Amino acid sequence: MRIGDIARQAGVSARALRYYEEQGLLTSERSPTGQRIYPASAVERVRLIQLLLTAGLPSRTILALMPYIDTGHGSPEAVELMAAERERISAAIAGLTAARDTLDRMIDIAHHPTSEHCPALREPPWTAYHADAATTAAAVPVTA
Repeated sequence: MRIGDIARQAGVSARALRYYEEQGLLTSERSPTGQRIYPASAVERVRLIQLLLTAGLPSRTILALMPYIDTGHGSPEAVELMAAERERISAAIAGLTAARDTLDRMIDIAHHPTSEHCPALREPPWTAYHADAATTAAAVPVTA
């Protein structure tokens, strides 16, 4: 099958297929004119690669898992690799959740400002910074 046929059936771009080949995830043969020729089984393999990418696995991890997938035999190493990726994803989720929560607090403060968070609401009110006043204050010697 040609690259366009595989791409259409698997629901990916031809560019994605070329990338998978560059990463060692997919192989093709070449026709006498240099066109990529894939076996029909490549459609299923590409769909699996897409599933693993959607699960958050980087291509280097997918490449490490492919021998286990190809043979149909799991191993403690494969399970450990997937568990490590899950931990990496969980840490990323925790970081994003913390960032979202901080942003939620900032949005709440913007909607409901208080003197604790907004200098303009303090007594005495906050005054704007003026460069000339700062220069004058710096020029006056401080005595103890």
